[in-house]
Amino acid sequence: MKKPFLLLFILVLTFACKNENNATPIENTSPKIKFEKPEFAIVIHGGAGTILRTNMTPENEAAYKAKLEEAIRVGYNILKEGGSSLDAVEKTITIMEDSPLFNAGKGAVFTNAETNELDASIMDGKTLNAGASAGTTTVRNPIHLARTIMDKSEHVMLSGKGAETFAAEQGLELVDPSYFYSENRFKSLQRAKDREKVELDHDDQTAFYDPTIKDSKFGTVGCVALDKNGNLAAGTSTGGMTNKRYGRIGDAPIIGSGTYANNATCAVSSTGWGEYFIRAQVAHDISALMAYKGLSLQEAARIVIHEKVAKLGGDGGIIAVDKDGKMVMEFNTAGMYRATMNDQGELEIGIYEK
Repeated sequence: MKKPFLLLFILVLTFACKNENNATPIENTSPKIKFEKPEFAIVIHGGAGTILRTNMTPENEAAYKAKLEEAIRVGYNILKEGGSSLDAVEKTITIMEDSPLFNAGKGAVFTNAETNELDASIMDGKTLNAGASAGTTTVRNPIHLARTIMDKSEHVMLSGKGAETFAAEQGLELVDPSYFYSENRFKSLQRAKDREKVELDHDDQTAFYDPTIKDSKFGTVGCVALDKNGNLAAGTSTGGMTNKRYGRIGDAPIIGSGTYANNATCAVSSTGWGEYFIRAQVAHDISALMAYKGLSLQEAARIVIHEKVAKLGGDGGIIAVDKDGKMVMEFNTAGMYRATMNDQGELEIGIYEK
């Protein structure tokens, strides 16, 4: 009697196990958040610093937002039509260089010698080729010069008279130095001289007083972009530091400090206290943290700006976009002029910290 019962038990157990193996698995119906890689993306900045809502008139806030939108739409349209990230970066920055609102090109601040000395750089994430110019006084759009140095010379950086000679040979637009004169920037220089110390764009006590916002700010401009071919590019342009002496050069034209792009990681443009951004190699360090430690762009930018630069005593910010189109705007100041656009045409503009 025991054997039939044992055989029956084995048959029932086998049938049950077979049904369990063939059962339809229960699906996880909880919503999943998935990042959809955009075809292209673009981010710009117009400088970071102590930019407070209480010191900004509605008219001037509207002016800054309008110019930021005008600039970023130029780059967006290039990318939308399948243009290169390099072209988008260069032409977007040109719009800001031609505006007196920013400390770059037309709105450049004055040196101690009452001149305007401009710096710029650009980098191609596909080839790691780069171009930069420093200390020019007659080139209308330094970002054009940086791009031309990258494309048509064997060098990465040219400076001063040599850079201007090269610009002339290449047919770039040159202007009389008076083109860069603006009354509010000149008055800022006079106030700085009266205090008999170097005036920085970042500090409440030593920053130039800009009557248009009644506060201090960085005025460097920059742009980063990812195009439809997966290529990254970054560019930065600046008028430097009010009352600067001895041909001082900040981080903006220095590859790895003010500008960096690498298709394997990200594209970065910096705006901040140049001496500290040079020491920290801010733009490249963000890329390196992604490449060597596997960090996300957001985390790498946070560490560099809020920990490394802050620990050194510097301040400022960055804009960046990674190879997947994720965009970041990180700063440790009260504000940063900034804007983003993705492939859906969604525009975001910011000025203040929150």
